[in-house]
Amino acid sequence: MEVYNPFSSLTFLQKSMAELEAKVSESVIKACTRTASVRKCVFTSSLLACALQNSSFNNLDHSVINEESWSDEQLCIDNKLWYALGKLKAEKAAWRIADSKGLKLATICPALITGPDFFNRNSTSTLAYLKGAKEMYSHGLLATMDVNKLAKAHVCLWEGLGNKTAFGRYICFDTILSKDGAENLAKDIGIQIEKICGSSSDSDANADEEASPSNLQISDKKLLDLMSRTLRSCYHES
Repeated sequence: MEVYNPFSSLTFLQKSMAELEAKVSESVIKACTRTASVRKCVFTSSLLACALQNSSFNNLDHSVINEESWSDEQLCIDNKLWYALGKLKAEKAAWRIADSKGLKLATICPALITGPDFFNRNSTSTLAYLKGAKEMYSHGLLATMDVNKLAKAHVCLWEGLGNKTAFGRYICFDTILSKDGAENLAKDIGIQIEKICGSSSDSDANADEEASPSNLQISDKKLLDLMSRTLRSCYHES
């Protein structure tokens, strides 16, 4: 009996697609700089543009993944993580053009986006994000972000650009997936749990590592601080 492989439909996501995504990003930001009425832009990137580093995957050092972190391009290429490579190259292209043209830019780097019926509407991007999920999960880097909360974060960044309280990059997530969370995710999107957590043999081999807390952390402090200031401002104005 043929076993369904949900990742087989992603074979078209090759390195060339990553290059194309970077070119599209560059074109959009250039268009913004050429339009006199556009003075600021919020660009949606991905946590994958921040978290995939050699030190992370090899578990070498204590590390905090934050807005200053950039994924390793060669690591993405070596592991054929083309979706991640596309997000990385697209964000870097956006920053390159914005910096050279003086466009006020902020980028938001969300974790795997979830929400009511989100997978059914965006199945390709969800599955593409999860290519490499086992490595991210084993290092405590597999996180999710509710789409409604993400929308609020976008509004907050947009307003922050206007009043000069927002700048640079922002990591955005609300949940680091535990084993139970990973199982629920796999069930919701209709894939085998092994695609996220690895096989039972992998789990046995990593039992000692999983018994202790991961030495890696994802920090969204910068975004939380911005949103907290925004809420306080709205409270005082009311």
